[in-house]
Amino acid sequence: MSSRQPKLILVHEPEKACFDRLVADGFAAARAAEISSYLAQSTDLAREFDALAAACDKRGLAFALVALDDAAGVLAGAGPGTTLVWTLTDGIAYFRGGAVPALARLNGLGTIGADDALFALCQDKFRSGAVLAALGLPVPQAGLARDGSWLVEPPASATGWFVKPNRLGAKIGIWPESRCHDLGHALELSRRVFAAYRDDVVVQPYVSGRNARASFLGLKPGTGVEALGIAFVDSGGDFQTMEDSLALYGETGEAAKATGRYAEPVLVPVAASQPGADAKIRRIAERLTVGLGLRDVFSIDFRIGADDRVHLIEFEVCPGLPCFDFREYCRQQWGLSLADAMAETAVSRLPGQTV
Repeated sequence: MSSRQPKLILVHEPEKACFDRLVADGFAAARAAEISSYLAQSTDLAREFDALAAACDKRGLAFALVALDDAAGVLAGAGPGTTLVWTLTDGIAYFRGGAVPALARLNGLGTIGADDALFALCQDKFRSGAVLAALGLPVPQAGLARDGSWLVEPPASATGWFVKPNRLGAKIGIWPESRCHDLGHALELSRRVFAAYRDDVVVQPYVSGRNARASFLGLKPGTGVEALGIAFVDSGGDFQTMEDSLALYGETGEAAKATGRYAEPVLVPVAASQPGADAKIRRIAERLTVGLGLRDVFSIDFRIGADDRVHLIEFEVCPGLPCFDFREYCRQQWGLSLADAMAETAVSRLPGQTV
């Protein structure tokens, strides 16, 4: 190894920093807490930082954990050719992690994951849906509303519509009535979302089926869609509300566990019961890696019908690494803990390094 030890820099945006910034910007504290809860993977992964540092050290890598507010200075002083940057949190609206890949590129540093353009695209669900549709992928057509007015009218739907924030999660319906059968009610929901979160809403025809997730970590360069872990995520509900989300992650998740309100969703391999749907998802993922540039680490969410019909709901370039599903994927696909899987992925991306 050269005298300059290769280094992995993990950049994360802490919940508390985001919460404080949102409150300073005028958000109600309860809403700021809900929004910042999406950064709970930073909170959850904190328990593993020591294990990750040890896993890197075992492989000859230095490890540095950097809070987002410190990232610009740290990355400006990092060594090109020996430094890899892994961005744990994305965001273009409420969160700011999407700036990190651009900062890494500005400083000539290598990165784990997609380029900075995709960090921005995946967080705007209406725009990303338009791009995915242009690639010929099976995304539900969408309308867009802002504070009770249509920017783009949604298509007709015999099954009703699903209303979700445009930049605050593609599955979260916020409230149980987010599936509605009246477009007037959809506009009312858009007023409520705008008042609470200052966001537009995407209004899509409701599609029935089971929720499924495809997880990917390319442990070595050249790893293909054969390494996808594709599983139904059965949580007992038709879709996830904000309350459901809060019970899964971070400090609110820990509180939910303590009071017995937490129930970890059941993961069931899609191929076990619907191999046709599993094959379709792998083809979609291949299209996303080739046509869109997904790489290294990502997740894709789907709705799967009993007839193997697949609807693509969203892709994420910063999947929840410490979440139950990604941990299980690392165990099942790679036979590794999360920390070891991350360290091996990083070392394989550095020139002259071997796993």
